[in-house]
Amino acid sequence: MKHLIDIKDLSTDEINHLIVVAQDIIKNKERYSKKCEGKKIATLFYEPSTRTRLSFEAAMYELGGNVLGFSSSSSSSVSKGESVSDTVKVISGYADIIVIRHPKEGAPLVASMKSDVPVINAGDGGHNHPTQTLTELLTIQCEKHRLTDLTIGICGDLKFGRTVHSLIAAMARYKNIKFVLISPKELEIPDYIRKDILEKNNIEYYETNNLEKFMPNLDILYMTRVQRERFFNEEDYIRLKDSYILDKTKLENAKDDLCIMHPLPRVNEISVEVDDDERACYFKQAKYGKYIRMALILDLLGIK
Repeated sequence: MKHLIDIKDLSTDEINHLIVVAQDIIKNKERYSKKCEGKKIATLFYEPSTRTRLSFEAAMYELGGNVLGFSSSSSSSVSKGESVSDTVKVISGYADIIVIRHPKEGAPLVASMKSDVPVINAGDGGHNHPTQTLTELLTIQCEKHRLTDLTIGICGDLKFGRTVHSLIAAMARYKNIKFVLISPKELEIPDYIRKDILEKNNIEYYETNNLEKFMPNLDILYMTRVQRERFFNEEDYIRLKDSYILDKTKLENAKDDLCIMHPLPRVNEISVEVDDDERACYFKQAKYGKYIRMALILDLLGIK
């Protein structure tokens, strides 16, 4: 039985296969509309979510399956003190596959150890968000038509951003990838990302607090929000939340085929005036998330 807890659980060939299947789903939706008839997905969301939870639910419905679950811990037996292990052990008797989001790092891994069905990590604390990373990879493939020979700028909260950590780990596998890591000093990438992924794999990278300086070099610009929920005090959040705001002026020297991405939700780090720019890909990115999750559900359920 396969689970997806960390993007490293998937080989490069497996990732590429999921992307191919997702692209086929986009082209041939009707062919997949009954693939999961009689199957159920349980969405266990201990943390608020819009896109991730609803995209998983939409994915299962569009595959012909059904959905059960909860959207907050307060509406489940967690509020009575039930452990993740017990919840998952019970729910795995009701569903064919489980998706879990939890504020504590490692909770989805614990869930996978107790589950009788495949478990998908939909985000655990500031650690990992593998299906969001798959969404990013599908977006890049569809928009840039390659996953190699790219200069990727990642801007904002690089310390607590689980999507950032997963994206770097995934893209480091592909040839001729360069990273420009743009953040205030307090929100730089963790040492383990720098040492265990970038330096260990001889990936070229630059750390800077100057977005405009590197803008002309970028093929991808991945914007992130400064996350209030990851801060221990309000003062630090308020001081850093507006560190980088992307607007039309900052894009004046950018490439014509730049792909602007964001895992969403955004607060104000991308001005709404950028939404009409043909280089803005973040709403398409959210839609791609549904298709890659459809491909993943099929794969974990062993449905060809």
